[in-house]
Amino acid sequence: METMNTPLLDAPDGTPVSRFAFGTMQFGGRADALQSEAMYNNARAAGITHFDTAYVYTDGASEEMLGRMIAAEREQLLIATKVGYSGGAGAANLRAQFEQSRKRLDLDMVDVLYLHRFDPDTELGETMDFFAEARMAGQIRYVGLSNFAAWQAMKAQAEAQARGFQIAIMQPMYNLVKRQAEVEILPMCADQGIAVAPYSPLGGGLLTGKYAKGGAGRLSEDDRYATRYGEQWMKEAARGLAQMAEELDTDPATLAVAWVASAPWRPTPIVSARSAEQLAPSLSALDFEMSDDLRARISALGRTPPPATDRLEEGS
Repeated sequence: METMNTPLLDAPDGTPVSRFAFGTMQFGGRADALQSEAMYNNARAAGITHFDTAYVYTDGASEEMLGRMIAAEREQLLIATKVGYSGGAGAANLRAQFEQSRKRLDLDMVDVLYLHRFDPDTELGETMDFFAEARMAGQIRYVGLSNFAAWQAMKAQAEAQARGFQIAIMQPMYNLVKRQAEVEILPMCADQGIAVAPYSPLGGGLLTGKYAKGGAGRLSEDDRYATRYGEQWMKEAARGLAQMAEELDTDPATLAVAWVASAPWRPTPIVSARSAEQLAPSLSALDFEMSDDLRARISALGRTPPPATDRLEEGS
């Protein structure tokens, strides 16, 4: 399996980026102002310097709240946001959303700007023209892609290189029961020197074990997540992880996040929660020692996707 040294993204003052990122998707939504601030403070106390948000999160409240929290220490942090989830990846739409995002964050410059998803109706050349313009204006330092397939990312990389820059980071979905990224996305990032910050290391809360206990959350409140994580084998994997966590006297969420972080490609998992209490097991994964044997045991609970060629004899 191909491994990589994670590209060196850093904060404006040179502070190295943390091994985990904190995602603020819940700020101003499921997490109120006090809960959001408590999670931010706990993430900082744990050493996290990488914070992730998006133009579409909670109708802008996420960016506004994060902007207020980071004001006193902005230069020590790597701040990422995303544009283009709604309205397409045309330059005019991206420019308008990014301008609004910077106003909400109260920042002239953000460290990472992601294209939130691939837009089949817009030429990538036009999209990359916008990113080149924003880089030249000093409004962004790194360009990222979210929810892209490997072939889409390589098209974007070619367009970026033609304009004198590189795709620096990608944000795919990746967790114990969603491992498609292992087939092409993660090896591609290793080959291209692209950092990886995967989202949903807890599988929408499935891998915390709370649903097996009758708990509520995204899987019970959001039809998209219920469909995404609704297969029976996924629920069985979550039960197996919970049993393993009990055996090891730890939390299933700690194991789930530590499993992602220990992948050979050295990804930076994006952890998130509704409250500081809910966030704590994910932060504990920062100090969890994942042995090769334990990683193999956890991996066996999920399903390893077939190789890209589907020649199964080559995957052994």
